[in-house]
Amino acid sequence: MTPLFRKFLGLNWLLIANIVGLSIFGAFAIYSASWMREDLSLIGRWRNHVLFLLLGLVAFLTASMIDYKWIRRFGFLLYLATTGMVVYTTFFGTEVNGTRAWLNLGIIQIQPSQLALAAGVLFLSVIMSSIHKRYPIFRSPFSRLLVIGAVAAVPFFFVLRQGDFGSSIVWIPVLAAMVLMGNIPLRYLLVIILCVTMFLPFAYFFGLKDYQKKRITTQIEMLQGKKVDTQNDAYNAYNNLIAIGSGGWGGKGFKNLDTVNHKGFITPETAINDFIFPVLAEIWGFRGGLMMLGAFLLLLLQCLYIGFYSRDTLGRLLVVGVVGLLFAHVYQNVGMNLLLMPITGIPLPLISYGGTFTVVILFLLGMVESVWVHRGDREAIVERSRLHVEHLD
Repeated sequence: MTPLFRKFLGLNWLLIANIVGLSIFGAFAIYSASWMREDLSLIGRWRNHVLFLLLGLVAFLTASMIDYKWIRRFGFLLYLATTGMVVYTTFFGTEVNGTRAWLNLGIIQIQPSQLALAAGVLFLSVIMSSIHKRYPIFRSPFSRLLVIGAVAAVPFFFVLRQGDFGSSIVWIPVLAAMVLMGNIPLRYLLVIILCVTMFLPFAYFFGLKDYQKKRITTQIEMLQGKKVDTQNDAYNAYNNLIAIGSGGWGGKGFKNLDTVNHKGFITPETAINDFIFPVLAEIWGFRGGLMMLGAFLLLLLQCLYIGFYSRDTLGRLLVVGVVGLLFAHVYQNVGMNLLLMPITGIPLPLISYGGTFTVVILFLLGMVESVWVHRGDREAIVERSRLHVEHLD
């Protein structure tokens, strides 16, 4: 049996089944949200999404078969390249819906902020697992926090300047999860939380654009039961809630013509992306939404299980970073449609339409799978060492 085939048999097939199930559900959800459109380009988006999923599955299997320790050598270069792309896009990128976050490569457009987030997770895993071992000056938790903060701050602020508030805010839970797992004393974490809390008013008044501030105030006013302008500022939030509530327990059914989405009250371009959850909740009801969230919960628990059996700290940090990223996206996307969070442009992993994001998520899940596949390498080394010592005796 070849080593590659042995790795293939050693894959976590429950994780793969979970990913494939969510991916199929996502393609079907995009079709459900766009089949009635007059724009032919929107109707065919589900086919494009299937192609992105297939490309992502290739990235998943490739990342699974290669030992994740390669990021020790190439993590910094990957981070440097993707961060450079983010900086370039900030000034010379293509602007879509008021956000300059896209890089036009002629045939396709990519979103460098998603690539930088993935590279950041990989590079931060390397830093937090080994920098204090190689360089004695970083044995102090404070010095490590300075390096970690600097690595995350560069792409964070440039993505925020692009106007992509949703992609930038994801860095916070990802960084928090990795720091919590990175042997940083609790007192340092408490100080960070207090500093972030103090910084929030400055971020609101000086870091956000007027329309972003209006989204937050509109959400607060709707939660307070105040009268809002449902034709302008509160249009999306109001119609999303109507769609979710009208679905009831069992939903209105597939290809039902009496839906909020079919009547055009959910913007067609966002119905397949940021606002895919209201479409699903209206078609399949609370039951369908609960099943989808249950599948995401199972996915996160499987990743945490893999992280528990990792052979080293690098693997655990890598898994925790991916779990933080997935949780942030699911919570923010579903939460903003339920008025739990302000509305921001953030997709639902494996469900929303998106090329760069879909491939990046599947690649990161492939890295998690690699942690599982190579979990036994250390045990094999220890066993061989024990047999060697017994032979010498």
